[in-house]
Amino acid sequence: MKTMTEQQALQKLTFICAQGEHCTHEMKEKMAKWQLPEEAQTRCLEYLVKEKYVDDERYARFFINDKMKYNRWGRRKIEQALWLKGIGRDIATPLLDEVEDEAYQEILLPMMKAKWKTIKGRDEYERKMKLTRWALGRGYAYPVIKRCAERMELDMEDCDAEDE
Repeated sequence: MKTMTEQQALQKLTFICAQGEHCTHEMKEKMAKWQLPEEAQTRCLEYLVKEKYVDDERYARFFINDKMKYNRWGRRKIEQALWLKGIGRDIATPLLDEVEDEAYQEILLPMMKAKWKTIKGRDEYERKMKLTRWALGRGYAYPVIKRCAERMELDMEDCDAEDE
């Protein structure tokens, strides 16, 4: 790949940022891939931040919302993904704390009900453990999983009572 001038890189980065939200880590990776000198990378990044093309807090807010809404991820998985994107805990933790456990439960409960129908096991206990491991893998905290499991049991008991 041919190297870019600082001006070409800045023009390309502003275009990329205008298309959608990006974090500083992504911009650094792009500039490194283009073999831009360190000083030029620093100047470009300062410009992007100063002109509000890149804002890690804004990026994290949208990232959290999108991953919850569309990917249906739990807090832990979102935290890990933000860390991989170079978003520090100082930004991520307060934004994640804004999301109530009930919001995670509203997302997780229907998923757990659907998954329960597909899980096979020797007994009820094994099925519950498989469901719990599955939910943990989606990034949900154990207390949230436990509350959803309790609500599922209540719903199942209500269905059984109606059948009688």
